[in-house]
Amino acid sequence: MLPRFPAVTRCLTLAALCVAGPVAALELPLPPPGEDIVGQVQVIKAKYEDTFADLGTTYDLGYSEMVAANPGVDPWLPGAGTEIVLPTRFILPPGPREGIVINLAEYRLYYYPKGRDVVYTFPLGIGREGWGSPIAHTSIIAKTPNPTWTPPASIKAEHAADGDPLPNVVPAGPDNPLGPFKFTLGTPGYLIHGSNKKFGIGMRTSHGCFRMFNNNVLEMADMVPVGTSVRIISDPYKFGVSGGKVYLEAHTPLDDQGNPSVVDKHTGVINAMLKREDITNNLRMNWDVVRDVVAAEDGLPVEIGVPDASVPMVTSTPIDPLQ
Repeated sequence: MLPRFPAVTRCLTLAALCVAGPVAALELPLPPPGEDIVGQVQVIKAKYEDTFADLGTTYDLGYSEMVAANPGVDPWLPGAGTEIVLPTRFILPPGPREGIVINLAEYRLYYYPKGRDVVYTFPLGIGREGWGSPIAHTSIIAKTPNPTWTPPASIKAEHAADGDPLPNVVPAGPDNPLGPFKFTLGTPGYLIHGSNKKFGIGMRTSHGCFRMFNNNVLEMADMVPVGTSVRIISDPYKFGVSGGKVYLEAHTPLDDQGNPSVVDKHTGVINAMLKREDITNNLRMNWDVVRDVVAAEDGLPVEIGVPDASVPMVTSTPIDPLQ
């Protein structure tokens, strides 16, 4: 038992917990065919000066996912010796494992380099209230090192109203909000780029573009060619298989504008199941654990059941995970 963790994370096996040092980038080997989970949860002890923002920079994690995985811990002063869960275990997003996949509900990007059995994953800042990031299937159409920034009229008007007028062009450099590199997407007006504000990574802070830590966007710059597909989804509930067991990972749902959603979570879970009928049609499921996972929204994959050919289609089972 893990007494400090919420009840749902107690379902994690000890094999999934390890104490590890910093990882330069989350480069993870792809699982074998038919499996969906990569990485391992890590647990570290905080130093006095640690904050979630600093730990996120070190371990390639966003602020929101650090908060979700560590309920009750002060993100700005965890305290020396406090155990911190690093949520570095992931169920891969549904759909083809190719190109770039961005899951808005996770504030996270996955990149599958062609011809290699690995996946890279990085935290993102996404569109804030009123400036939601799009759900789309697009591609990288240009790569630009040391970009200048020409603020659009809408953003100039917003800054002017706040008494912070912007110039017509912001030159490359430390004051440029695009950081040291940008990828232009085929969806007009949207970029993947670095950021001179590391505290916004893993949060809803942008005007719709996708912000990355500067070291992460520079790693991507060396790996991702023009023409790479980019699939942008918003899937708060992900099902996956590992070692013959079925897992569920839950995040806070976002609405069409990128705001926390009041959507019927029962419907959200069922829709996620329908995307993974290959593993949920015949599943002996622990609904008590499902309810805990959905309520916790901590982003940690938790075992919820095992495939069983004797079980009828799960979608015909009347359940409500919130009751």
